[in-house]
Amino acid sequence: MARRNSSLGFLGRFGRSEDLRQLDAALRAVDLHPALVPEGAKLTIVNLMKDAWPDLSEPPSEAYLPIAGLFAYCLTGRETFLAANGEERLNDVETRLEAALDEPEGLDAQLVLLALHSRLISPDVIERFELSAERD
Repeated sequence: MARRNSSLGFLGRFGRSEDLRQLDAALRAVDLHPALVPEGAKLTIVNLMKDAWPDLSEPPSEAYLPIAGLFAYCLTGRETFLAANGEERLNDVETRLEAALDEPEGLDAQLVLLALHSRLISPDVIERFELSAERD
């Protein structure tokens, strides 16, 4: 089966692709309106997800919510994310972000870098995790 392109449908005629619809739904589920995430960033996220599951034609449905949670945390910061998602989800996301700093080639690290390089990341997250776009 051929891998489906993460696009807005064939010439925009058939609506959004399934992977983008799933990402939008997952972003809403973690209280981040999809309109606050540029389309280019969303396309990059779904393509990173496809790279993380190369043996599948689409990323597993259950993967979207954790990915959206991490990205939403990066954009909104700790307090806003906590208020919307609760302490359990906050702890999970912060643990994943800390682990991503130790494994810069992983999907979570790539999502943090995407938020950082696209200048969408919250200053709170940059300060809390001492992030920078500079390489050591």
